[in-house]
Amino acid sequence: MRIAFFTPLNPQPSGISDYGEALLRHLAPLAERIDVFIEDYAPTAKFSAANITIRPWRQFEPDYQAGLYDGVIYQIGNNPFHVYIYDLALRIPGILILHEHNLHYLISDVTIKRNDWDGYLEEVYYNAGIGALDHARRARIGVVQPDFNGIAMNRRLLERSQAVVVHSQFMVGLLAKTGIPIPVGKIPHGVEFPVIDCAAARARLAHRTGWKLASDEPIIGIFGFLKPYKSIHQSLRAFAEVRAEFPKTRMILAGEEHPHYPLRPLIAELGLNDAVSLLGYLPQDEFVDCLAATDISLNLRWPTAGETSGSLLWALALGKPTLISEVGAFLEVPEGAAVRIPVGDQEQRWITGWLRALLHDPTLARQIGQAGHGYVAHECAWESVAQRYVEFISGMAKKSAGSVEEIPPPYARNIGERALHGCATSGEDLADYIMGFCQTTPEMSEYARTHLARLVQTIQVTPRGTEQDRILEMGCYMQITPALRNHLGYGEVRGAYFGKRGESSVRSARSITGEEFACTVDLFDAEKDKYPYPDNFFQTILCCELLEHLHFDPMHMMVEINRILAPGGHLILSTPNLTSLRSIEAVLHGYHPALFAHYIRPAADGTIDPRHAREYAPRELGLLMEAAGFAVEGIETGSYAAISPEFEFARKVIADHGLSAEFRGEAIYCRGRKTGPVHERWPKELYYP
Repeated sequence: MRIAFFTPLNPQPSGISDYGEALLRHLAPLAERIDVFIEDYAPTAKFSAANITIRPWRQFEPDYQAGLYDGVIYQIGNNPFHVYIYDLALRIPGILILHEHNLHYLISDVTIKRNDWDGYLEEVYYNAGIGALDHARRARIGVVQPDFNGIAMNRRLLERSQAVVVHSQFMVGLLAKTGIPIPVGKIPHGVEFPVIDCAAARARLAHRTGWKLASDEPIIGIFGFLKPYKSIHQSLRAFAEVRAEFPKTRMILAGEEHPHYPLRPLIAELGLNDAVSLLGYLPQDEFVDCLAATDISLNLRWPTAGETSGSLLWALALGKPTLISEVGAFLEVPEGAAVRIPVGDQEQRWITGWLRALLHDPTLARQIGQAGHGYVAHECAWESVAQRYVEFISGMAKKSAGSVEEIPPPYARNIGERALHGCATSGEDLADYIMGFCQTTPEMSEYARTHLARLVQTIQVTPRGTEQDRILEMGCYMQITPALRNHLGYGEVRGAYFGKRGESSVRSARSITGEEFACTVDLFDAEKDKYPYPDNFFQTILCCELLEHLHFDPMHMMVEINRILAPGGHLILSTPNLTSLRSIEAVLHGYHPALFAHYIRPAADGTIDPRHAREYAPRELGLLMEAAGFAVEGIETGSYAAISPEFEFARKVIADHGLSAEFRGEAIYCRGRKTGPVHERWPKELYYP
């Protein structure tokens, strides 16, 4: 088996670095080749196995495309050491080792810390819907903190991945609740079983802290990154109470201090400066040595992100009686193998009571420690854990045998239904405004009423402009055109329509409210002519319900739009969705899937209106955007009419086969931002040969 393995390694200070190194050492005898891909730093990890090679991550793609690997493994944690892994995992699907269900801190590193607040807001909507956006917008202006605990922010990664490995049944349950159809393997978190002389470890700890430790002075330890959710304030207050009865007791906190969770002021306030030592981040061997020196370990977490604590398993492997929170994956530690502490208002009282009980009764403490050791020896030995990894990776490789997973184009990083915001006006008010300009003829009124939901959504996904900005509406029917000025704020509005290049006219519209609007409409052939505008002329271009009418060369239109759009400007594409619920329902009942597959009967004067030449799938719009030099800011689908049929039969077929329910609306809306020149004039996915 040939494995590509993405993980942080030491000296990057993460428990996942330690986990990855241990897993790799035990995978080595079971694999033909393991390439470990890391960021640009000098790792301190050393592997004796000749089949493990540490490489820069940018060397991965050529070997992947050459088919050198049977499995691609991404270790995913909730910290900045995994940003490069996250970016790549979205583009090249693999097997995740998901250490935490909640990835909100990681996504903030991917977006906010890259100064991409728009990307953060899109991810919030994608994961939690429109109701979560208000809090996220307030976080953007600094009024509140992002909702790190409330939104897991893992949906996009799970949807894009081949499979996922987790360490607990609790995590299996959390993934099931997402409704995302992804294979899940439950493999216990591995742990070593070091043999350490505890008396010698106490002597080394005494030297480290400057304490004069007698053999009868108990030591309580808290281990790992000292984050707010680890109940450290409650533990310190409980320790202060216990020390009144057991004055020789000491406490160590071994882990990096969280910048927004100061502990030293509380330690001083409780009068514990001489009894508590903050050791900071420790390399794994020193970390374990300090754990061996303790008599009781505290490993509390609330709220839990679904993680399995490596420091907990080390404590149990060393036979230390350990207090754990009575939540999440901790509940899978058998009763008697650790002490369960209920979360909530009485947590401190429970900590205090159990510390007193264990200090009073060393026999009880020893029995709990022995039970914990027995549990992890049976469940978490690295040899059996590594074997289960190999079996899972092999199983996934067999499932994908015979199929070639192509690396998708970069727009796949952004694919996903999400809210695209432009106009702040409510949908109801926009509908009234649009209909006010569509009463000229009964035919125009009927068309607008039928397409009203689409017309409103088009305005809602279009970015706002300023008095200095120009906007072009291609395929201009004067239905939404007035709203481009009066609701989106563009200073100059132009229209375009099919006709002889060089001709133009001023068209006007009058609302039933008395409001008047006029703009210039230019004629040309969108897929053959050079457009009659200079380079970089418009800030925004709308191309709505036009793409499907192009018979010959849609990329000609995209090339010209790129030319006349200013750098950083926006293009809005909308078109019927060939993969909608309506299309699926039609095919299943034996009908044509296209929204409008009809030929056009000539008018009395012999003219023929353009028919639909080709209808598109949502991802094809993303492909067009990327090929034409645009970054996809988002794709969403919606209905044409205000009330859309539910198509329950199609929904059931999709659900029964575990298929995605995304992008099933009748109309597709895609917003792109110009980022550079045309990337590919003839994308092979759309043109032959």
